[in-house]
Amino acid sequence: MDTTVNEQIARKLKEVSDLLEEQEASSFRVNAYRRAADTVISLNRDLRDVVEQEGLDGLVALPFIGEGIGRGIVEMVRTGRWTLLERLRGTLEPTKLFRTLPGIGPALARRIHDTLSVDSLEALEMAAHDGRLEGVPGIGRRRVDVIRAVLAERLSRRLLGLARQVEEKPSVAVLLDVDQEYRRKSQAGRLPTIAPKRFNPAGAAWLSILHTQRGNLHFTVLFSNTARAHALGRTRDWVVISYYDDHHREGQATVVTETRGPLAGKRVIRGREAECSSHYTSH
Repeated sequence: MDTTVNEQIARKLKEVSDLLEEQEASSFRVNAYRRAADTVISLNRDLRDVVEQEGLDGLVALPFIGEGIGRGIVEMVRTGRWTLLERLRGTLEPTKLFRTLPGIGPALARRIHDTLSVDSLEALEMAAHDGRLEGVPGIGRRRVDVIRAVLAERLSRRLLGLARQVEEKPSVAVLLDVDQEYRRKSQAGRLPTIAPKRFNPAGAAWLSILHTQRGNLHFTVLFSNTARAHALGRTRDWVVISYYDDHHREGQATVVTETRGPLAGKRVIRGREAECSSHYTSH
């Protein structure tokens, strides 16, 4: 018998909770997705109807469905896929995700991913608003405006909500501390590993994954598995940090070792070099 949309989504929510538990994430995050799965499976309405008739607000009004999980449900209803689940499985292919946006073909999708090291629509939306996306070769102001509008609709995002998220991004000091924890534990072999789908024909579980917490922010950390990172031999240097608040709103940052200028040899956060300079000056 065919499963319903609600059953399919509940199963994916449960899988995320199981993966988080296996990967030693906090019990808060594990239980949040389990409670959301229970809500979905017991719901007497089709989630497609909730999304189409009430949007994100209708989902958030349900028990244990916060804004971030709600956006994940919207993504699953509208596209059949879920970026977070694919990231935790190690099967995420951001270039295919970005190609679902109008005006972005295979070459441009690869350029966005390799230049910005973003792997989700939420992270791409942040880059579209903070100026980084416009710096990608082949993307001008007009195309950025189109992408921003499409993402706002796709993610059911209010601009006010995006502004709050930007203001609440973690400090440089916190991100560098998380980066240090990840690299130290990875080098010591103290982290679970996953088998990424991209650039891994043997299917080896080589990619360390860390779930950690600072205050009300939860972090998922991985080495960059982009084509550019492989080409430059930086797969053990470039670190991609995804973070979530208690409402499961998402952000992302990439930390690298600077190779030139006054910060050469130091760990810096892409797009926040000036803040990194101030951080190192004051420490």
